[in-house]
Amino acid sequence: MGSGMRGALVVLHRWCGLFIAGFLFVAGLTGAVIAWDHEIDEWVNPGLFQAASGATDSPLPPLELARRAEADDPRLRVSFLPLALEPGHTAMLGVAARIDPVTGAPYALGFNQLALDPTTGHAQGRRQWGQISLSRENLLPFLYKLHYTMHIPKGWGIDFGVWLMGVVSAVWIVDCFLALCISFPSAKTWRKSLSFRLRQGGAKLNFDVHRSGGVWVWGLLLMLAVTSVSLNLGTQIMRPLVSVFSPLTPSPFQLRQGSRERELAEPLLSREQILAIAEAEGRQRGWAAPPGSIFYAQRFGIYGVTFFTPDNDRDDNGLGNEVLYLDGGTGAILGVKVPGEGTWGDVFMQAQLPLHSGRLLGTPGRVLMSLMGLAVAALSVTGLVIWVRKRRARRANQLRGTFNARWQ
Repeated sequence: MGSGMRGALVVLHRWCGLFIAGFLFVAGLTGAVIAWDHEIDEWVNPGLFQAASGATDSPLPPLELARRAEADDPRLRVSFLPLALEPGHTAMLGVAARIDPVTGAPYALGFNQLALDPTTGHAQGRRQWGQISLSRENLLPFLYKLHYTMHIPKGWGIDFGVWLMGVVSAVWIVDCFLALCISFPSAKTWRKSLSFRLRQGGAKLNFDVHRSGGVWVWGLLLMLAVTSVSLNLGTQIMRPLVSVFSPLTPSPFQLRQGSRERELAEPLLSREQILAIAEAEGRQRGWAAPPGSIFYAQRFGIYGVTFFTPDNDRDDNGLGNEVLYLDGGTGAILGVKVPGEGTWGDVFMQAQLPLHSGRLLGTPGRVLMSLMGLAVAALSVTGLVIWVRKRRARRANQLRGTFNARWQ
């Protein structure tokens, strides 16, 4: 590689790195934590997750819990309902605000998660998932949303935070290749590009951590960057790109436009009716797991039924669980998601979140992603340190040159 070409790539790497470093530092540290979000959240908030009545043999049916929650507060509709609970745990319901017929706007609930004791049906806690708050109840959801939006608010129908982090990730992909090119300027220097000058410390060790450390984990860094673009800009970038090489099956939410009319109306079919249809369809398809949760997207009028057992609700070792999507008015099957099935493009898109979170490899994968989060943060810091030192050196040289010119 010529010196001129390498110099241009170094400048591009510098400016790309300066643009993304701060965002990746935050994303790396939060990613290291949220790889264990459920476990930490449960440990920090036992009042939200541990049933006050303890593990009993006579919990109320989940559908009855949903009915009571809606009867107790007519302003809300249960949008997500777990159908199988771990013994001794609360039922964590997702709730959405109904439309106030007087104002035409959604009721101000102040929460979108509701924890119920499954034996008594009493509410043990409420919270607004993703609220900007460092309180114990909101800490893990706050970090989770910070990871991919920086808590930048929406506006004019655009989720600016999601878009921004998607752009950051796209620049990160480019920067991965820039960094790899300048890390191996020639075939003779490859050993140097993989080594660490531990005994020399200081600036040289900082440089090696940034350069050689990035080389050692380069493949994982690229994977994180690509999956980040998929998760934040899937519709805008990744799906159109993948569809060039493989057809993609559209989801029911891409085929149906959300509307205020559906949001105002009650679904014609109840959760009980939808579950009966879904169970029969699942048996016909030969699915071994029973329905594990049900959700309702009221703007689209679509129910979703996910099939899993209580010990595999997050599918920590695969591509996810089977899902049936049904019309809330007719019960017709609108779509289906079966992990590992479909075109190779479908499977590629299914793998993005499991890859990004490490859950595709189970617990070892999650450990690896926690370590990679710390590595991303470390590479961001070491890169900034290199830039600051070189900038100071350039300014010192400029001042020295100016001083010498004046006294010559």
